[in-house]
Amino acid sequence: MKEDQTRRRRPRSDGRKNRERLLETARTAFGSGEIDIPLDEIARRASVGIGTLYRHFANRDALIEAVYRAELNRLAASATHLADTYAPVEALRAWLKLFVDYIATKQVIAPALNSLIGGTDAIYADSRAVLTTAIGGLVARAVESGDIRPDIEPIDLLCALTGVSIYATGLGWEERAKRLVDILIAGSRPGG
Repeated sequence: MKEDQTRRRRPRSDGRKNRERLLETARTAFGSGEIDIPLDEIARRASVGIGTLYRHFANRDALIEAVYRAELNRLAASATHLADTYAPVEALRAWLKLFVDYIATKQVIAPALNSLIGGTDAIYADSRAVLTTAIGGLVARAVESGDIRPDIEPIDLLCALTGVSIYATGLGWEERAKRLVDILIAGSRPGG
């Protein structure tokens, strides 16, 4: 009986694939401005039935929140991968550039997020904690290696890049923000 319970709790591989397809389809639709896309159309584009969509996401709000959290978790997980792959300051630089991409994605799905019935306060509070933890480890490594000054606060780097996104009104803002990453890193170096 215990084996049956374990099997029921762990999603089947086809269930995980369906969920990922639904998330990617919804992210693409929201990203292209289809904020009010019907859920049955998302299911159709993901090549699953509407029942499968509802098995994974109880309603539209659950799907929108899952899309946002998937992007957030992808960014957070990249911190570990980058830390294992690059020198400390280069891992931080690469992650900050991914953060710019995350901001761009967040801006695109913001209208969908703003439609959530319960609001976005809890979601955004959680995201701040996740992001602060992810960048905190990268900054700590860069400080420990001597690549950046010890007075640099991880949240300051996030705020600087988030501030740039407020003025993101035209094409190419992401490239300007990524250039700002290099300026932030240069200014964070000892003697910088």
